Amino acid sequence: MKSTRILLAGALLAAGALLAAATSISMASAADVPSNATPPPAGPHGWHHGPGHLYAKLNLTADQQAEIKTIMTGAGPQMKSIHQQMRANSLKLRQTQPNAANYSNVVAEVSQGNASLHSQMITLHEEVRSQVFRILTPAQQTQLAALEAQMQSRGHGGWGSHGPGAPPAEQ
Repeated sequence: MKSTRILLAGALLAAGALLAAATSISMASAADVPSNATPPPAGPHGWHHGPGHLYAKLNLTADQQAEIKTIMTGAGPQMKSIHQQMRANSLKLRQTQPNAANYSNVVAEVSQGNASLHSQMITLHEEVRSQVFRILTPAQQTQLAALEAQMQSRGHGGWGSHGPGAPPAEQ
């Protein structure tokens, strides 16, 4: 009985971690566009986090800003859909009591569903990152890489991180 509880607790923690990571990714993928550009309308709160503040340091041209806005706006609906599915999974999990007969099945279903959604989110995030990177000049690409490394060293994540902090903690 104790091992079953530990297994269920582990599965629940894994599902929660996946949901938290995916939520972070969806927020991290949403970029703040430089202050001299109009932010793209994506989701109820717009693009709050991500590399957008770094773009302001890259001296983007108006054309580059417009292209990035188009990319971010295009990815917004799919990001939002994935996020909503993960939120629905989380709700399903919270609405199922641990003593319910089907609890372990719900935990497994949500965990597997969120794993797939998390994978989709990472893929979309990296597609957006790649598209934006191709818009930059070689000098801007180098500068962006340096800025991202600087953010990583301060524990702020960046495009290359799939969570709120720097690299995952070692165990």
